[in-house]
Amino acid sequence: MGILNITEDSFYAASRHRAGDALLRAAEAMLTAGASILDIGGQSTRPGSNLLPAEQEAALVVPAIAALHKRFPEAIISIDTFYSGVVKNAVEAGASMVNDISAGAFDKALFPLVAALKIPYVLMHMQGQPGTMQQHPYYTDVTLEVLDFFIEKTATLKKAGVQDIIIDPGFGFGKTNEHNFTLLKNLKQFTILDCPLLLGVSRKGTIYKTLGTTAEEALNGTTVLNTIGLLNGARILRVHDVKEAREAILLIEHYRQS
Repeated sequence: MGILNITEDSFYAASRHRAGDALLRAAEAMLTAGASILDIGGQSTRPGSNLLPAEQEAALVVPAIAALHKRFPEAIISIDTFYSGVVKNAVEAGASMVNDISAGAFDKALFPLVAALKIPYVLMHMQGQPGTMQQHPYYTDVTLEVLDFFIEKTATLKKAGVQDIIIDPGFGFGKTNEHNFTLLKNLKQFTILDCPLLLGVSRKGTIYKTLGTTAEEALNGTTVLNTIGLLNGARILRVHDVKEAREAILLIEHYRQS
């Protein structure tokens, strides 16, 4: 899953794009490098960020999705949003799945809409909200608490009629570096949910702060954690750097077949 942010506020500068030819070129490069999904987001959800209203987000992402769908009609386009109105407009423009950091908490109309549209839904765990989530994250047992969260939320989604559910532990969303490494180490425990597992660690603070570098220098660290994640059950890698992630997937596939 290649990350395409239509925003000027994402934590990693190279992932910021504007709609137009530059976005189409970036998407083409990702698809050529082996991306199966393009994840389009209109607002930053980095720690300390302020959330945009639905209308402003839609104005950013919907024209971009329409342009991408027209140029690359076979590509799977994911809309990274927590607003039901944005989902509706994005799907009409060509999106075919939803990536929601809020687990339906920000818009109660989202679950019924996803069920009605019959599209895949990425269910992510987050403690708190983006603006405050990294101030004092606390868990007694982070793995157990995130697993319990998924058990409850997947049941709610299925009751609402959503059947195609992907789970994302939400690395960096209301979690310390220690929490993130614990979740990565225990990732296999989430496979009991029988849902594809998405790993989103690309160039995040857990990597560059641990290494004492920057997001711009965190590609190698990203590949290391992606590899650990693949060995521990991850099925989808959400990344800024598609070529390197695809190479990790291919090598792990050959390793398993040997």
